[in-house]
Amino acid sequence: MAFLNENLAAVLLVVLVLGIAAAIVAAVLLSRGAERRQARALGRLRHDSDRQAQALARLGENLNAAVRQIDALSGSMENRQDRMRRTLDERMELMNQANEHRLEQMQALVTDKLDGRLSESFQVINGQLAGVHRGLGEMRELALGVTDLKKMLGGVKTRGVWGEAQLRVLLEQVFAPGQYVENVAIPAGSQTRVEFALRMPTAGESEPLLPIDSKFPQEDYLRLVEASASGDAELARRCAAQLERAVLEQAKLIHDKYIRPPQTTDFAVMFLPTESLYAEVARRDGLLERLQERWRVLVAGPATLCALLTSLQMGLRTCTLEKRSGEVLNLLSGMKQDFAHLDESIQRMRQRLGQAESELDALEQRARKAVRAIDKVDEIQR
Repeated sequence: MAFLNENLAAVLLVVLVLGIAAAIVAAVLLSRGAERRQARALGRLRHDSDRQAQALARLGENLNAAVRQIDALSGSMENRQDRMRRTLDERMELMNQANEHRLEQMQALVTDKLDGRLSESFQVINGQLAGVHRGLGEMRELALGVTDLKKMLGGVKTRGVWGEAQLRVLLEQVFAPGQYVENVAIPAGSQTRVEFALRMPTAGESEPLLPIDSKFPQEDYLRLVEASASGDAELARRCAAQLERAVLEQAKLIHDKYIRPPQTTDFAVMFLPTESLYAEVARRDGLLERLQERWRVLVAGPATLCALLTSLQMGLRTCTLEKRSGEVLNLLSGMKQDFAHLDESIQRMRQRLGQAESELDALEQRARKAVRAIDKVDEIQR
């Protein structure tokens, strides 16, 4: 029994030792399997980390390439904008210089023509006024020849023909044939005819006529001269009053027969063929003013008619220059419209440039966001 007990104890001890050894072997095997699994997991993590690093590297390279492309595109757009701006500035400068040169040429041309024509007109006027002064100085000498004039112009018809011939000579000296007409019917189609009528151009298309009629109340004037020479003041006063009435009647006749707007102007001219007669009418107190205000008639002698017609001729030239100035203004208006269209084109170009700049700004913002994202990835890896 003791021997069995000892063998049983030995067997149990061996079994125990074998169990412990198996447990140790199992523990060792289990630890080695865990280590292998951990090694494989670590290998997979390293592989995944390497792939992520490679992917991040590729992403960084792509972003860097995109940034370089954006920078190149931005530089190209800036260069194009600079070239376009320089081209526009150069073209605008050339256009401004050309327009200024044209305007200076037009201004010089208009100024030369105006100065030349006005100078010629003023020279003619000065010459005519000098003739007026000489004529006034010679009125006394002309008054001495009243007796001879009375003998020569004794008939009414003779006086009328002589006054009409003198008026025709004065008109021929000052105006071209197309600027006045002779024996024109007023109103049109009637039998009433004025001796001469001056065409008056206006800013519009119409050309009203200025009636000019010759009148010669010689008998009343000669009676006044004789009464003044006799020294009878009362008789001279009555003769002067009669001369005023005769002149007023002739002015009324001219007004009623020849002033017919719009065919004619609203005033007419009474031509007195002798300077002495005109001087006597002119020195009547307020007579010329009454003729103008009441009957719309201007009185002129040979010398004063020349000055009046010269002034009218200068007015005709001024009207012509005004028409030419209107053409120049139309040209300038067309140039102004062209400049307005050019300004609109420039504004549209500026809008396009502004849109391109906005798109560049948006691309730059996107590039900055991408760079910031890359920086964050690099920070995570670290």
